[in-house]
Amino acid sequence: YLNSHKNVTIDIGQVIFGEAATTTMTADGPWEFALHHLGGTSAWGAKPGVKWINGQVEGESGSGIVPYFFNPKVAVNAIQWAIGLELMLLTKNSWQVFSTTDHPNGGPFTSYPQMFTWFMDKKSRDDVLLNKCSKKAAEKTQLKDIDRELTLNELCIVTRAGTAKSLGMTDRGHLGIGAIGDIAIYKLDPNKMDGHSIEKAFSLAAYTIKDGQIVVKDGEITATPMGTTICAEGYVKDSITEAMLEDVKSHWRDHYSISFNNYGVEDAYTPKLKVVKGR
Repeated sequence: YLNSHKNVTIDIGQVIFGEAATTTMTADGPWEFALHHLGGTSAWGAKPGVKWINGQVEGESGSGIVPYFFNPKVAVNAIQWAIGLELMLLTKNSWQVFSTTDHPNGGPFTSYPQMFTWFMDKKSRDDVLLNKCSKKAAEKTQLKDIDRELTLNELCIVTRAGTAKSLGMTDRGHLGIGAIGDIAIYKLDPNKMDGHSIEKAFSLAAYTIKDGQIVVKDGEITATPMGTTICAEGYVKDSITEAMLEDVKSHWRDHYSISFNNYGVEDAYTPKLKVVKGR
């Protein structure tokens, strides 16, 4: 479907295996409750004694947190892992697919270097699939038959350029005129790449440059500039906005213990704000 519909984009939500638990975080309270009990009925998910936290104070929804374990020997988890890689490797147009772990649900963003290795080196991902995963992963997916390895250019697209373009952000995701100076420089020889060199290079950038300023050099923090808060602003007619706010304020007075005026995010909290206008 994706390959025949150019107006659709996805992110893969890649699963990461590990001895330590990742943390599922969602506003779906009932699902977090279900995850909490999986440890008592199956070999995967939360383990007995793991805490389940769910709560929301003066706000909608029911945000929840549950530690979670992805085990390569458990068929469900192994298939989840393989599906994410299938999505990345079978999507022909790299501008339509984005590299994520759905942090922190599928795994921490600190695992990106390992994930990049699976994208770019078939030997590395086959080693996990055939030697570490449940056999069901190879049986139920096409991953073992996929030979594609992402190029460095394609990796730049799925991690940077594609996401910026899809969000309508013209000043980042590229190195052209008018772009901000957000740059990462890696010690990686494109002609001598294997799984080990790929993961090592992306685990520690030689330079990290933010807004044109070097902030990290060879693992050492050299500066800590204020980051940018990015928000979107859609266009709605003033009359519609006013009518909507009247309705919201009426509901607010009846159901909340704080003032409507206390709910907004004040300018003091966003000293460096970038607004992306809706089209």
